[in-house]
Amino acid sequence: MAEFGSAAASLPPEIDGVRRSFVTARGVKFHVTEAGPADGRPVLLLHGWPQHHYAYRELLANPPAGLRIIVPDLPGYGWSGPAPHRWAKDDVASDLFALLDEMGIEQVLLGGHDWGAFIGYRMILSNPDRFSGYLAMNMAHPWVPTSVVARNIWRFLAYQPLIAVAGKPIQQRTGFLNRLITAAISDRSSVSREDIRIFSDRFRDPVCAKAATDTYRTFWLKEIPQAARNPERRRGTIPIRALFGVDDVAVHHSMADPATAKADDYTFEAVTGCGHFVIDERPELVRARLIELADSTK
Repeated sequence: MAEFGSAAASLPPEIDGVRRSFVTARGVKFHVTEAGPADGRPVLLLHGWPQHHYAYRELLANPPAGLRIIVPDLPGYGWSGPAPHRWAKDDVASDLFALLDEMGIEQVLLGGHDWGAFIGYRMILSNPDRFSGYLAMNMAHPWVPTSVVARNIWRFLAYQPLIAVAGKPIQQRTGFLNRLITAAISDRSSVSREDIRIFSDRFRDPVCAKAATDTYRTFWLKEIPQAARNPERRRGTIPIRALFGVDDVAVHHSMADPATAKADDYTFEAVTGCGHFVIDERPELVRARLIELADSTK
């Protein structure tokens, strides 16, 4: 049996019909979960915090016809090995490009949620030729005006500095993540307590707790100041579809406004009655929009 993560007794949650493998790229031992035909059109899906590949369980259990669903656990998250860096988002993007290279995949349809969507934007702006389209979920686009950021900074202050400073003990020793995930879900009937536990319990592993802490620490100490000095000037040139649960308290939908997006083909869809975890609350809608994007970018 393959060894998973830093705790050998901890195994990924069961998802019928998936293929699991480990692929080492740029010093990261990625845990990769796949479904659908091995020769199908590749779709790379990226999760955020505090989650892992299981966020895409519905698509993995029932992949759309003709699509090869590929969901890596990000470095240090889920059952992937630790990152050999401090989780700068451009470093993670480079890790993922290296993963695609190792897997022999030249171009993918991309989807991302939360930090996965943040990293996805970095990827499509730095190397657009490797992507045919992008489905971004509940994340600000890279061109948010300073005035909009200023109006919403309180949302980040509510929890991010806490994780950046004391993320390891908070995630490992308290029920904070259970409460946080539950509070961020509008439709409580759509996500079971067991699903929430599957996410939150993984961050009791010290590798995962450190990765999450580094995610926010690097964001606050390096990436926010860098963005303030050098705002994003690159333009999005591939089709971008933003899907957004508008009850999100962590990221306001005004930060994904199409009026401020510097992109050739960008659309925004508000999902009412849905919070931050749109994949968990509206899996059928995420599936439909992914299929539509795949069909429109053949």
